[in-house]
Amino acid sequence: MEGLAGQGELRGLTWGAGRLGPLVSVGALAMARPGPLALAASLPVAAALQVGLASLIRPQLNPRLRLQPGQYLDRTIEQVAIEGAYGPVPALHITPKTGARSVVCVAHGSGCDKTFYTWRLTDECIGQGLAVLLIDLDGHGESPRPQAYPAILESVAGPERWLRERYARVALLGMSLGGAVTARAVAEGTPCDALVLWEVAPQLRLNADEYRQVQRNEALRILRPTLLHLFRDGTIYHIVRAWQTSGIRAEIGTWDLFDHLDLMESLGRLKAQATRPQLLLIYAERDAVVSAEAAEAVRTSTEGWGEFHLIRGASHVSLPSEPATIGTTVTWLAAKLRLA
Repeated sequence: MEGLAGQGELRGLTWGAGRLGPLVSVGALAMARPGPLALAASLPVAAALQVGLASLIRPQLNPRLRLQPGQYLDRTIEQVAIEGAYGPVPALHITPKTGARSVVCVAHGSGCDKTFYTWRLTDECIGQGLAVLLIDLDGHGESPRPQAYPAILESVAGPERWLRERYARVALLGMSLGGAVTARAVAEGTPCDALVLWEVAPQLRLNADEYRQVQRNEALRILRPTLLHLFRDGTIYHIVRAWQTSGIRAEIGTWDLFDHLDLMESLGRLKAQATRPQLLLIYAERDAVVSAEAAEAVRTSTEGWGEFHLIRGASHVSLPSEPATIGTTVTWLAAKLRLA
């Protein structure tokens, strides 16, 4: 395991033995000569020891530290509170050391916050010379305001105005709930040069049994070898800790909020406009939250305007972390914002 983790550059799964690890393992096996059943029985213990040792020996391998405010070799990260019509919007403003003329404002999904698995997206944007603004939607993260409609639209509209004063081109990127809020804000008059929507449901209303089934399906679908790339960024302890957020403080439930935001109506209004932002849509092939029929309805409704991508093997939970999602998005943004 140490040898395989090292070969795959999965630093979060190695405990530092390097090339010595496999040699010690081979030597131990040669001396012990375990039978196939004994060897198979030892694998769970070996796996637990492997990830446990890696977490103990690499406590600083925490990907969220890459989003801490401060001065870095290639970027500056500043914590800001952007004034809006209903109060401040907490955000992280991340700028390349070389400067930037274009910026991407990122709105997270329901129950998440501005740092929820956004470190890789941020790294890729900075590498392309794009600044990034990570925001907390109302009712999430450090936001002092509860989730409410239509006030939540100001979570996106306020930051867009703030960015427009500082950058020549502004893109808006919304994930799931953040995408529905962003699309509605743009339909209501918030301008942007490019609009990116990840896995946004046209409608979302589940009863208790359906919600539990969705949770089970997503838990099973996220267990994919391709997601081992996350251990290049952190140990299993920090990858799991990154999942923990402050939850939602709400005056309106998420199902009702999706009804008010009405993605299809937002997209219809935007498509009918003479001047509209360039649009990128990214959905997951194995999404247990957004059905294949719903994703197809979004694709059909934006034909002739939006660019649609279906990420193979991805689930609703995994999509924002998939290398294909991030690579496709940042390449598209870099090209469109340079042309804007």
